[in-house]
Amino acid sequence: MPTPNEILVELKKVKYPGFTRDIVSFGMVKDIEIAYKGVTVTLSAPSANAEAAAQIVEDVRRTVAAMPGIPAVDVHMEQAANAPKMAPGSHRRLVPGVRHVLAVASGKGGVGKSTVAVNLALAMRAAGWRIGLMDADVYGPSVAMMVGSDQRVELTPERRIIPLERFGIRYISMALFVNDETAVIWRGPMVTKLETEFLFNVEWGELDCLVLDLPPGTGDAQLTITQRVALAGGIIVTTPQEVALIDARKAATMFEKVNVPVLGLVENMSYFVSPSDNKRYDIFGSGGGEREAKRLRVPLLGQIPIDIATREASDRGQPIVAEDPQSPVAQTFMKITERIRQTLA
Repeated sequence: MPTPNEILVELKKVKYPGFTRDIVSFGMVKDIEIAYKGVTVTLSAPSANAEAAAQIVEDVRRTVAAMPGIPAVDVHMEQAANAPKMAPGSHRRLVPGVRHVLAVASGKGGVGKSTVAVNLALAMRAAGWRIGLMDADVYGPSVAMMVGSDQRVELTPERRIIPLERFGIRYISMALFVNDETAVIWRGPMVTKLETEFLFNVEWGELDCLVLDLPPGTGDAQLTITQRVALAGGIIVTTPQEVALIDARKAATMFEKVNVPVLGLVENMSYFVSPSDNKRYDIFGSGGGEREAKRLRVPLLGQIPIDIATREASDRGQPIVAEDPQSPVAQTFMKITERIRQTLA
């Protein structure tokens, strides 16, 4: 029969739902007892999330039972005395069939967050991952336009939403349910209900990653998602000028308060290279993203320039990663994606 230390090493393969860290590094393994009849693992729960705790118990039982020489496995979950109680309705759920859920956020609008989210999703697909893309911006949805689809959304017999598919990614957006001239005038509870529908009542199928294009800011819509779904992490999009960096800090603070790791920062509109003389112009300043990443102690994943071809491609519904994957901007998205994939995997 394996030793307690060998079992502990094996338990490092068990991840806490929604995180890349394992339960051993979280300090959840309280005791491992070996007896003739089998192995008993005692865990200490770090939160009151019953659904996550049940999944961890099952993952631990399956992992230990797969080791040779173990006749039976018993797993106990104890509630830690100092575990914080989550507010009613705030338990984080897993999206069935989805390995990782990644949120792309920004503290303010106009920084190109949707452009980054769409192209990151396409870059992940190009790298071989099965990808879904959810436009969580109810009031200003733009994903449907950027991927260039005017198809109608259909429902299954069980009234579950069937996402559309283009460029090999599955996606859903409020823009698919209203026309371009219709303003969505909803209060918070209605927005919350729609976001929950998009997360848990869409037939996403088996995905390696579901990319969420969050609305700008840190209001009800963003908190609903960060508190109700198990997120693997967040990506913050900003521009180099100080006014955008201030709001990027607010987005980072939001993720910190709900215990979601920030995987890195992407600086968009970093600079402009003039096509006439190939000279670089730092229109919004320089170095802001790098300084902010250091202040937040997260990686600066990449710098995306102001690029005419990228803007024109998005307006045509042909994102730059799909239309010209060998272009410098598309290659930058590929490099950013590889860093994110390594962190998630």
